[in-house]
Amino acid sequence: MGSLFRRSFGAAVLGSVLALTAALVGAGTSSAQPPLPLPPLLSAPAADAIFPVADPDPFYLQPADVADHAPGEVLKIRQLPPSYYFPGSAMWELLFRTTDSEGKPIAANTTYVLPPNHVPDGPLVSYQHIINSLGNKCKIVTELYTTDPLHQIREAAGLNIALARGWAVALPDHLGPRMAYGAAKLGGQITLDGIRAVQRVPELQVQNSKVGLGGYSGGGMATAWAAALAPSYAPELNIVGAAEGGTPMNLVKMAEALGTNPHPAFGLAMAAALGLEREYPDRIDVSGQLNDQGRWMKQMIGNGCTNEIMLFGLGRSASQMTDNKNFMDDPEAWKVMEENSLELYAGVPTTPIFEWHSPTDALIPVDSIDTTLRRYCDAGTPVQTLLTPTPDHLSAAALGLPQGLDWMDARFRGDPAPSTC
Repeated sequence: MGSLFRRSFGAAVLGSVLALTAALVGAGTSSAQPPLPLPPLLSAPAADAIFPVADPDPFYLQPADVADHAPGEVLKIRQLPPSYYFPGSAMWELLFRTTDSEGKPIAANTTYVLPPNHVPDGPLVSYQHIINSLGNKCKIVTELYTTDPLHQIREAAGLNIALARGWAVALPDHLGPRMAYGAAKLGGQITLDGIRAVQRVPELQVQNSKVGLGGYSGGGMATAWAAALAPSYAPELNIVGAAEGGTPMNLVKMAEALGTNPHPAFGLAMAAALGLEREYPDRIDVSGQLNDQGRWMKQMIGNGCTNEIMLFGLGRSASQMTDNKNFMDDPEAWKVMEENSLELYAGVPTTPIFEWHSPTDALIPVDSIDTTLRRYCDAGTPVQTLLTPTPDHLSAAALGLPQGLDWMDARFRGDPAPSTC
């Protein structure tokens, strides 16, 4: 059965990412394809829309007394209808109190999936999806119920491996209420508070469960930050392991590498800049520096999901979005990126780590992964690294996750964690 799940998961994910991978990395460099021409502006850009557009569901309204609650305390809970992604499993959604990047109380949500073969206090996995978006329509809980083929959850096949093993699964919307893509530390805090929340509801049967963390790429950032923050932010959680893949561990290096040149993945870079502006409005000003083309781009992606962001940003560059020649000379913006770069964070996970990535990944700084993991090893944290036999970023997700789940299964059994340190 396990090999069948692996083959099915690999086929599903690889089939869904081939086209996007080609667009993302081409031959592996930003010069692999010529930049697309900028679209003509038929009229002056409209006044900014609200970013992000609020979710119309009143469930997400933040209670006025949110500051009176402790991090992880449940504010609202509701049972959801069955999802065709997870047949046979019961579904809930929780709104809980957490903390934003500037220490202020906010409300965030997580989706909870309980398989029929789960036993009380059996394993719980918090899986952080690749969200990489700016719009509330892109939340995981929303995409679990959409029929739009452009907004399907591609990681569900892997999660069904976990559910088949009887593990409960929490799926936090780790970008928070502002859809602050790029705010990686925020994602870690939301992840940890989401675990606290589900463990505080007796009906969910995980009050005393061992906890595993998992995620790839943008979800890997939230996962890796949760693991690193846990000893200080949520030391009471019994986290037995974190499986993280393709994790961007240094936003500064990524921004420096992107520079001002056209790039096939520029849309994600601009989305991250806008997301950080949302999370740090008193420290970062992106919108105020945009020219007409930049404002057009913001209108196109400001409430968009990954596919829209990739499409409108394909082959474009930061220098096309602003007339300010010195837009990269902003010390405060660089400081914010440093604060969201795990390589530069002094904290060390105390839980074992399984990490996987392509050694030739062109989208993330692989040397930052190596440096960070070496520091973890030196501190005594067991780290097992898997280098996937694939040249690019996205296909590595499919190749590493099944092994990550097997590794997690051993942690739940209590087996000693292997290490490649």
